[in-house]
Amino acid sequence: MSEFLTNPGCTRRILDKYGLHAKKKYGQNFLIDADIVTGIIRASKITKDDCVLEIGPGIGTMTQYLALEAGKVVAVEIDESLRDVLSETLDACTNTTVLFQDILKTDLNKIRETYNNGKRLKCVANLPYYITTPILLQLFREEHCFDSITVMVQKEVAERIIAGPGSKDYGALSLAVQYYADPKCEMIVPPHCFMPRPGVDSAVLYLKAYDTPPVEADPDVLFTLIRASFNQRRKTLANALSHGCMINGRTLTRDEVTGALRQLNLPEDVRGEKLSLEDFAALSRLLAD
Repeated sequence: MSEFLTNPGCTRRILDKYGLHAKKKYGQNFLIDADIVTGIIRASKITKDDCVLEIGPGIGTMTQYLALEAGKVVAVEIDESLRDVLSETLDACTNTTVLFQDILKTDLNKIRETYNNGKRLKCVANLPYYITTPILLQLFREEHCFDSITVMVQKEVAERIIAGPGSKDYGALSLAVQYYADPKCEMIVPPHCFMPRPGVDSAVLYLKAYDTPPVEADPDVLFTLIRASFNQRRKTLANALSHGCMINGRTLTRDEVTGALRQLNLPEDVRGEKLSLEDFAALSRLLAD
């Protein structure tokens, strides 16, 4: 390709040539703003020493830029109908490999071993709303697989990820991401930067993965408590956790929960959205014992 796909005319010609259109089932919207793409690349802190995993390259818009900055790019695309177009748009990207498969069924550590000699990857992705959370959690659960994850998501999802205790946006997703990484919002992306235009703003997040989690806790116990706490947001924490929440094979009682809250100097009628990650970790240690 002699022309970048951030040129809207080039994108239209490619789509028309291959009879393509954005597929709602995959949440496809094609980026057509060079400043946004270069901003994403800059935010991801990629160098020639890095192997980058790109999730959902689409027609290759961001992939073209990643190939210029990274040592190696591995792009995972679920849409088989894009095989021919990617062959054309990435023909000059000799350091790029495209794998046509579902990212949720992909062996990420195998990619790390095969393409980066076992060293940590950097991930860059434009994630559709409907599958943002499952993908992020899969990436983080692969221990020591990623150095950082730079993602574009809907703005409302970004607000949930970076939210702190007491905020209306704070919840299980906030705590899950913040257990694994330090999230920072790098930029807001308006609808006119895409073809077709989505109905909402997007945001770019840079998630720097922790070497070790920032709190001491058994993650199974911790996330069991977090899920139970936010499944019933209107209930007090004591009520939410004493209605079927099981820890280490036993169902928690209200007395156990209120006793643990008193030890942490937290009110018995506190709700889950008031607790920090550190509070939940401390609570999980007490209740696990």
